[in-house]
Amino acid sequence: MKSPRRRLVPLPLRDVEIDGPFWSPRVQTNREVTIPAVYEEYKRTGRIGAFRLRWKPGRPRQPHVFWDSDVAKWLEGLCSTLVTHPDAARRRLADRTARLIASAQQPDGYLNTHYTVVEPDARWGNLRDRHELYCAGHLMEAAVAHRQATGSMVLLDALCRYADLIDRAFGRGRGKQRGYPGHEEIELALVRLWRATGQRRYLNLAKYFIDERGREPHYFRLEAERRGEPSGPFMPGHFINRQAHRPVREQTEAVGHAVRAMYLYSGMADVAAETGDAALCAACRRLWRSATERKMYVTGGVGARHQGEAFGDDWELPNAGAYAETCAAIGLVFFAHRMLQADGDGRYADVMERALYNGALSGVSLDGRRFFYVNPLASDGSHHRREAFACSCCPPNVVRLLASLGAYVYSRDDRALWVHLYLGGTATATLAGQPVTLTVATRYPWDGDVRATVATEKPVTFSLMLRVPGWCRRHTLRVNGRPVAARVSKGYARIRRRWSDGDRVDLSLAMPVERVAAHPLVEADAGKVALQRGPVVYCLEGCDHPVDVRRIALADRSRLTARFDPRLLGGTVVIEGTGLVRPEPGGREALYEQDRPAVGRRVRIRAIPYCLWDNRRAGTMAVWLPRA
Repeated sequence: MKSPRRRLVPLPLRDVEIDGPFWSPRVQTNREVTIPAVYEEYKRTGRIGAFRLRWKPGRPRQPHVFWDSDVAKWLEGLCSTLVTHPDAARRRLADRTARLIASAQQPDGYLNTHYTVVEPDARWGNLRDRHELYCAGHLMEAAVAHRQATGSMVLLDALCRYADLIDRAFGRGRGKQRGYPGHEEIELALVRLWRATGQRRYLNLAKYFIDERGREPHYFRLEAERRGEPSGPFMPGHFINRQAHRPVREQTEAVGHAVRAMYLYSGMADVAAETGDAALCAACRRLWRSATERKMYVTGGVGARHQGEAFGDDWELPNAGAYAETCAAIGLVFFAHRMLQADGDGRYADVMERALYNGALSGVSLDGRRFFYVNPLASDGSHHRREAFACSCCPPNVVRLLASLGAYVYSRDDRALWVHLYLGGTATATLAGQPVTLTVATRYPWDGDVRATVATEKPVTFSLMLRVPGWCRRHTLRVNGRPVAARVSKGYARIRRRWSDGDRVDLSLAMPVERVAAHPLVEADAGKVALQRGPVVYCLEGCDHPVDVRRIALADRSRLTARFDPRLLGGTVVIEGTGLVRPEPGGREALYEQDRPAVGRRVRIRAIPYCLWDNRRAGTMAVWLPRA
């Protein structure tokens, strides 16, 4: 479906195959280990069984207000794996779960386990704090994924009925509530439902929720008064944490709960793409700059504060105290991908890649069974992944991201195939009316050499747009062994030619070890550096060093080398060099005293990718190292 303001169209998941040394094992583990593990956890805790609507007051496992969303995200991920790796047993599980969810639908179309059995008289009574519309959105996304994977209409029909009920309940017409969700998500889900069904009312409803947000008289205040709650000075904080402090087209700063924000901004970008709304596009770009140029961690994490799981002020990026929720980094991937399709600008792909390789991937262990909710950039050794959380939003979000990874790699327009990420594998697209397959072979991100081979039945003219990442200072391009000087615009090198079967493109991206410095106003990182190689951010981990790594400084002249270690953490590139151990302040009694020169002793350092930390023994961790 052509969108008025979407320059690019992502290649469908079914047209992309991932086959590379970095991502293939992670995607396989997600499919074979993580998805079954999360399902078993959801059976154990009652999340799956909640859809049978058998809970009675006084019994354990009372359905929580956001349980439906957990199951929906898991099911969406399961269905994405069916697209790329058909499997009869997984298909039966997906269909069984879809039927179970649909069976919980009420005669009028309502579908929410908590409100159906726990608070049947409280529907739509607390949009500010509860998660009815958020859960509805995730169920819609799961329904679309199930239809695309299986062809079944069981869940999609149910969720269309639910969307129709919501459309009758909310809006500006007579008898409707002028409300919108406190936890955004339904906005982007309704656009996805519109694209799957062609029913314009779903797009219009998404636009309503976005347009109504933050208007006066403020719905959250009116709603609280109807519940008998005082609308005191606490109320503006609720508005900000839910991005409802002013209408979205007037918002200039990324504020409040980071996950809510990322979902809202993604929905805004979707609605802008489908409607051609220039003011909404401009708001997305302003909020993008705020989130990524002043409030994003070097790992691609967002949301600095534990209080409210929220963005902080500009440049407020603590390390050990970072929140950086896994779901927020995943949400940033969603937002970046949407902005990339709208503008075709590599700066969005740069951030998408940074979050994927670092702040999002760190959310799951190598064995696929343990998860981070919070992703700090320094640790005293007490922060670890866990198998389960009472608030279990992050594990299924990791599941669906990894299961759908192929959908983020390529796009096309009328005259070009765009390569955003270098994962290895194949992509098939119709260009100039002819099917073309691109096969990519690479060890990226362990090295910067990428080979792309074209397969086509007959010669065809189109442009191949190869991303030159923002971190890359030097690159070379060859076509069939001959150097080419392709113009790079907005981060993409364009090679336009008449392509024949077997034509080969070799892209080489220089990938030295880089010392990264933060903006001078980031107080937490003043006088410090982080290590990055290609898209991968590194850290020091205690189990590789004889001292607390937070005491290790890095001299400006220290020589750093990168090497691949096939036996470490499933095979990874490590960065090695020499650091200085700063003396401990032992023996000092005064809180303050005269400064004395401190001479540190040398120590060999080994840095590993941040996404791989806490997969071995417990210990300290640091991303940012003091400059010696």
